[in-house]
Amino acid sequence: MIDRIFEAFRNMIDNRHEYAKAWKERTGNRIVGYFCTYVPEEILYAANTLPVRILGSHEPPTVTEPYIFAMYCHVCRDSLAQGLKGIFDYLDGIFEGQSCLHLRQAFNAWRLHIPVDYAYYIYVPHGVQTPRAVPYLKQELAKFKKSLEDWTGKPVTNGDLDRGINTMNRNRELMLKVSEYRKSSPPKISGLEAMEMVLASQMSDKEEHSRLLEQLLQELPNRKPRRNADIRLMIVGSEDDDRIFMKNVENLGATFVLDEHCTGTRYFWDNVSPQEDRLAAIATRYVNRVPCPSKDWPELTRIKHIVDRAKEFNVQGALVMQNKFCDPHGIEIPPLREALNSIGVPTYPLEFDVTVPWGQFRTRVEAFLETLTGLEELF
Repeated sequence: MIDRIFEAFRNMIDNRHEYAKAWKERTGNRIVGYFCTYVPEEILYAANTLPVRILGSHEPPTVTEPYIFAMYCHVCRDSLAQGLKGIFDYLDGIFEGQSCLHLRQAFNAWRLHIPVDYAYYIYVPHGVQTPRAVPYLKQELAKFKKSLEDWTGKPVTNGDLDRGINTMNRNRELMLKVSEYRKSSPPKISGLEAMEMVLASQMSDKEEHSRLLEQLLQELPNRKPRRNADIRLMIVGSEDDDRIFMKNVENLGATFVLDEHCTGTRYFWDNVSPQEDRLAAIATRYVNRVPCPSKDWPELTRIKHIVDRAKEFNVQGALVMQNKFCDPHGIEIPPLREALNSIGVPTYPLEFDVTVPWGQFRTRVEAFLETLTGLEELF
């Protein structure tokens, strides 16, 4: 049963476009693509609109040069390339929550050069550590809700917002429960399986995904791990949906027991706490969530969260990844590595591009794993 559930997740990822088209035909509802996880999906679900994440294909972009700088990260260029090639032609709209400069430019290039019925940019504050952030974002959410109502021709009521909040909260809670099984020794699920669970959530109807998660949670307590204890790794940094890399590292005798990026635990770690003012509740979640480094100054709360989770999941070493040209994550690397080293978790940096040079990476990762094994033998 568990194998079938993870196969269903993989099908949602590998056949994401076919899945979305079938969902649209079956329900008659609209689909909106989004670039960044600061997009408040609760409101989209409240409007009976399916949010799907726009990600690339890990193929060198060949069509983006006239539209976006080549020195921008591969995530934004590869994502834009998919739109320019017509692969996302089923989208009724696109949506971006203010994040990094590169994804903002991908959104703008898409809006200007790819026909789409609806495009909305929401100003999520960068200064999330100020007391003005929640009331500011609440006002922005109200404008977004009004825009959706005008587009769909239907009001979004408090009952609709409750449904959207409950849909997202349930999905996040279930993924958090699954992640608890990564704490065991050996872990009940691999890092690759955890990544596929989260990616599938970002590309499918949350209700369908949650039903699969509930089935998974019934089976996981009795699952016998197929892996040895191995070296307990975490991966932390920029957006990462490179499943081949995850699989290859775990084949070297390691297991990713923890991750901290927006296609991992950062996506589902925080929920919306109920308030009478629904928009204020949603705004509070997105302001107080585990932050992206573009929003984590000056107190570096994200690094404290990473250190706490590394202790909780008994991490032995961390691969700190940065997508090439990703300045927010690049700036974060020195204090992050210092903080992890201070609790005895060695780190190793890797710079990712649109394709991963596995031959080169393999040698470097193997050397890092040997270092960790040596440390274990010393103690």
